Order: sequence, then structure tokens, then C-alpha cells
Amino acid sequence: MTDGPPPVDGGALLAAIATRGDREAFAALFGHFAPRVKGYLLRLGLPNAQAEELAQETMLTVWRRAEQFDPASGAAAAWIFTIARNLRIDAVRRDRLAPRLELTAEERTPPPPADAVIQSAQHTERVRAALARLPAEQAEVVRLSFYDDRPHAEIERALGIPLGTVKSRLRLAMTRLRTLLDDIR
Repeated sequence: MTDGPPPVDGGALLAAIATRGDREAFAALFGHFAPRVKGYLLRLGLPNAQAEELAQETMLTVWRRAEQFDPASGAAAAWIFTIARNLRIDAVRRDRLAPRLELTAEERTPPPPADAVIQSAQHTERVRAALARLPAEQAEVVRLSFYDDRPHAEIERALGIPLGTVKSRLRLAMTRLRTLLDDIR
């Protein structure tokens, strides 16, 4: 009568891997240690996915470095768990040193729906066409005021016309634009 699987001789399995590249020995070692290493990493506070990944990385390191195992230095389990611990420390250092990318407000804001973008482009084109239908003096005042964001006094100086004329041209232009663009709201 048996009380579970036979004990695993990690040292013998590591020797078989190191000398012959024995895949069956590795499968036995993996089957025994991978779940234990994952449990160890989970107890250290790693999330499940990261613990799984580091457990696999640990076992891959065991495969690659099996010839470095020295049975005189300690048990196979101690050697394997030391590899897992070191990989965890390396992962924590990488995470700590990795630059934290913060999204700008523009990146956090979802892009507008495609139909809104198209509609906005169509409105922009209609406003441009309506501006082209204004007399040149009125269009220039609108451009300076709304597109260049210049105050009326600055427009007065730039065009060399009285402030009242700037305001009058702007008022006439806005009335005309309202008529031309009545359906846009």
C-alpha cells in the first residue's frame, strides 16, 4: 500500500539532465517542483499569472543550468527555490526601475465617434465656404478675431482702421454668417 507518489530524488534527476539532457528526468522534476515553486511565489505575494510565469522561468533555468548544481552545496530543492527567489527579486527590480507611463489627458479621453469627426469636418468646411462668401474686409476681421484670437484694439492697430469700424465689420460678418450657416447648431 502506497501513501502517494514516490519521493523525488532531485539530485539524481538534475544529474540525468546535466549529463544526458534527459527529458524524462526533466518532466519528472518539472511535475514535482513547478507547482511547489508557484505556490512559494504566490505566498510571497505575486499575482497568479506572474507566479505561473516565474515558476516556468525557474524550471527553464533549471534545465539550462542543471550542470551547475552541486549536491555537496545542498539539496536540489534548495537550489531550485533559490533560483525562484532570485528571479522574483529580479522581477521586482525590473518593475521598480521600469518607467511608469502616465497617460496624458488627451490619451485618457476616448476618441470621438467617427460620425462626429466627419460631421465636424463637414461643419468646418461649410464655415470655410461661408467665410469665402464674405467681403474681404469682413472676412479679415473675423479671421483676426476668431482664428488669431486677437483683441479688437489690436485688430484696429493692425488694419489701421477705427475701433468702431472693426466692431461694425465684425457684427455685419456675424449676421451674414448666421444666415449662411443657419442650419448648423
